[in-house]
Amino acid sequence: MNTHLTLLNEIKQGNYKTLARVLTLVENDIAPANLLLKDLDSMKNVPVIGITGPPGAGKSTLVNAITNQFTNDGKRVAILAIDPTSPFNFGSLLGDRIRMAAQFNNPNVFIRSLATRGALGGISAKTIEMVDVLKASNFDLILVETVGVGQSEVEIAGLADKTIVVLVPESGDEIQNIKSGLMEIADCFVINKADRDGAATFANNLKKIVHQGAKVIPILKTVADKNEGINDLCDWIIKPAEGNQNATKEFLFAEKAWKLIQYSKMKPIDKHRLRDSIHEAMKKDDFNIYRFSEAFEKSS
Repeated sequence: MNTHLTLLNEIKQGNYKTLARVLTLVENDIAPANLLLKDLDSMKNVPVIGITGPPGAGKSTLVNAITNQFTNDGKRVAILAIDPTSPFNFGSLLGDRIRMAAQFNNPNVFIRSLATRGALGGISAKTIEMVDVLKASNFDLILVETVGVGQSEVEIAGLADKTIVVLVPESGDEIQNIKSGLMEIADCFVINKADRDGAATFANNLKKIVHQGAKVIPILKTVADKNEGINDLCDWIIKPAEGNQNATKEFLFAEKAWKLIQYSKMKPIDKHRLRDSIHEAMKKDDFNIYRFSEAFEKSS
């Protein structure tokens, strides 16, 4: 049997060691990553839940609480935690996962951190590929926790079957972002830390905005660190999505294909060489970013 087929078989059987190895191969474009991806079943039905929102909303704590609920019911959960990439050294500023530390020894939980690799909304082609690898294993649920930076959360809509936008009572400024675009991608709003002052007022203001939209979006309140409201949220997660599922799937696959094609086209671009070339080009008095970009693209 081919090496990549052997690896796929081991993944399907729930071998975490092999799964971690395959994710590393895929993340870094190491052979036989390409063959592995081409032999994946893209139609495999494992729910992918995107969890996004502004920094400090308690997304990691919420993911931890959701994971506890599902694993207590005997479900297997994969968590892909996407962290911001430093624009200066191209590395990942991997977030503190202390809140999920208890999950590392849980045999029904697999956790992986991934750098955004410059994708503003945190969703790169690598994210798509790694989620598809996770779907090939025997998980019942995949949670993708992504950085929330303004309106760029919209990118997760091209990856997740359902998207949860996490806010806190102090997220007054986020109301503008909701009007501007989050409404289009949110399938559920979660007001976390709902035991804080102003939670009821914030929830009411959010409901007024949500009711102006075309689709029905539930608004749930949670206090994740006290496990309050988690039952209702998990019930919503496992509830079949409403609406035209075929149209939704087509949209998701179109977004995925766009990202993958874009990544493939950009592969020859070496960011380190780009930085070095910019360094030299800026020494000239007639430096023009558009002329530079066109010339660099032709030379790549």
